[in-house]
Amino acid sequence: MTTKECTKKEFTSLKDFYPYYLSQHQHPVCRALHFAGTSFGLVLAFAAIGTANPWLLLAGIIQGYIWAWIGHFVFEKNKPATFTYPLYSFVCDLKMYRDIWLRRL
Repeated sequence: MTTKECTKKEFTSLKDFYPYYLSQHQHPVCRALHFAGTSFGLVLAFAAIGTANPWLLLAGIIQGYIWAWIGHFVFEKNKPATFTYPLYSFVCDLKMYRDIWLRRL
């Protein structure tokens, strides 16, 4: 499914969306950049909680998206699904992160 097809289809569940999400993350460098961005984002989110510093949370969000968007625009050459499906994309990024850790991807 292409990005154009995605904008025409309404996903009603994460189960339906996740295969599309993975299809938009096929390049290994894109996946590696997502993994790095999510790792940095999680570290900064935990640091924000531990220090009660909301700026670290903001920095974590920015870190996560910068690395991911580099992967999309430079390597995948597609538009991030975040622009169309922000909540599903966020949750699926965490699912992909988990699947990479578990060596399912």
